Parts: sequence; structure tokens; C-alpha cells
Amino acid sequence: MEFGTKKGFFGRLQERITDAILLRPQVDESTLEELEEILITSDIGMDTSLHIVEKLREAVRTERIKDPGAVQTRIQEIVKELVDKGDRNKMSVDYPLVVLMIGVNGGGKTTSIAKMAALYKNEGKSVLLAAADTFRAAAADQLAIWAGRVGVDIIKHGEGADPSAVIYDSLQAAKARGTDVLICDTAGRLQNKKNLMNELEKMNKVIDREFPEAARETLLVLDATTGKNAVSQAQEFGAVADITGIVLTKMDGTAKGGIAITISDEFDLPIKFLGVGERIRDLTVFDPSAFAASIFEREDAEEDAGGDAPESLARQGEEPAEDGYGPDADGVYPDGAQI
Repeated sequence: MEFGTKKGFFGRLQERITDAILLRPQVDESTLEELEEILITSDIGMDTSLHIVEKLREAVRTERIKDPGAVQTRIQEIVKELVDKGDRNKMSVDYPLVVLMIGVNGGGKTTSIAKMAALYKNEGKSVLLAAADTFRAAAADQLAIWAGRVGVDIIKHGEGADPSAVIYDSLQAAKARGTDVLICDTAGRLQNKKNLMNELEKMNKVIDREFPEAARETLLVLDATTGKNAVSQAQEFGAVADITGIVLTKMDGTAKGGIAITISDEFDLPIKFLGVGERIRDLTVFDPSAFAASIFEREDAEEDAGGDAPESLARQGEEPAEDGYGPDADGVYPDGAQI
């Protein structure tokens, strides 16, 4: 399904907000109360909803706003203020760069790593992957399949190996090869917060010791379709990791744009990338202005809410099966099937 057939990042929410504003001759307190109820019952968190309406209420009062169109504009400005973290929305421009990717299993972490590797490769950067999720069965093999499709190298050990040992070997390889970007997969387990914290702390100590000159990013990958669960994950991982940015996956046609606002506001975390489709190219750089504008746009909003993406290298679909069955760079499966 292509972008033009979808209702943007906000779906039914944008319709409800538009109706609440435009079906009234002028904006008054009852309009603001209705907007507040609409936001609270959406995927935007309660605290963030109240924050937005309070800012809007103050603007209506001080600027004497009565025109519904002016209210739409003001809502967009407020949303932009909440999600725009300035340079923090951007990845580090210093190289070499080490990126730790964290997040629960099933959230799109593996495919986001592949998409990011493709993005950097298309920018002319040399990329190396580190398969440091040694706990999930076949995690390293799945990442290796993606590395092969994208055309980048990978360092991996056997299942059950010490994740920090994988990081260590990957750092040595990256330094020896003069690699620009090292992207590290990690285990996505929240069942034991202490173990997760210890693992991440150990990995970071290895990076600090072995590659202190490298720039660093720690990105939390969240599935936008999980709503409040994604908010909980941001809180849990934020307690054990120094998160520098968020990758929101499955934003294509999910109408879950509110989660980006909530996470940006409640946790002061910058959104760095949006996963907006099934293809390798469909990881886009987050654009706060375009994202805020998409609240009242019905079509094509999500295509503009991200920056340029690399040319398509493969069709993503689901993560590769453990036996390696999956589409090649042309979207063709081993048995001849196509996506």
C-alpha cells in the first residue's frame, strides 16, 4: 500500500480535531474542553494532552484567537515545539560513530539496523554490524542475512556468547578497517532489569575503554502500534540506558503519530528516525516541522515527515526466518515467489 492511500500519522484523530474546531463558528472554552477530551482518548498521553491544551488555552487568551483556522495553526506550532529538539533530532555528524540499538524483541530493531546501515552506505560511509544479541535464538543469523542484502560486513559469535565480547571484537575490527559507522544489536529483554542494566553498562565500558575517540549514539527502537506499551518501554529502558534518540517503527498507515509527541514531551527524548514502510529505503530522518504539519493533512503526510532515504535495496516484509528463507534484493524468494 502506498503513501497516498493512507490518512497520515494521525488518522481518525486528525478528523476529530478538525471537526471539533471547524464545525464551530468561533473558538471558546467548550471547544478547548472538547479538544482536551479528544486528545486524552487518543494515543497521546494524558499529561501531554493537558500540556497541549493548556498551551493552546494560554495562546487563545493572550492572542485573542477566535478564528478556527488560527487555532489549527497554533496547534501545529505547539506540537512542533514539543517534538523539535533541535540538533538532538539529528544523528551525530562525527565519525567514527558507534551506535547501540536497544529495544524489545519484535519491535523492528533488526530491520531498523538494516535500514540504517543502508542509509549510511548510500551516503558513502563504511558500515559494520555487531550481532551482540546472543540470547535470542538465531538473532545473529537473521542480522547476518540483512547484512548480506545491504552489502555490509558483520561480526558475530555463537548463540549464548558474551555480548561484550562481540562488542570488543567488533570495535577492534572497526578500528583496523577504518570503519565510519559501527551499529550494534543488543538483547531486547526487559524481564530482568538488573541483568539488562549490567549488560549495557559492560558494553559501554568496553566501548569507552577500546574506542574512546568514537562518537556515540544509543537509540531505542519502539513499535508505534503498541501505544502505551511503547511509553512504558521508553520509561523502562530510560532507567537503564543513556538514550540519545528514538527510532519509531511501523508508522506506515498506523495513525499512531501521537506516540511521538508523548515520548518527546514526557521523556524529553528526540525522535531521530521513522520507519514508514516495508522497504529498506523506508527509514526516514525525522522532520519536526513536516510532522507537526501532518496533523491536518489527509494524504502523503508521512512521506514528507522524514528526510531523504536511500534507494530501495530490498523489500523488508517480516524479519528473515531462522532458516534464512526470505526475499533477495529484488524482492524474490528462493522458490520464485515475489512480494
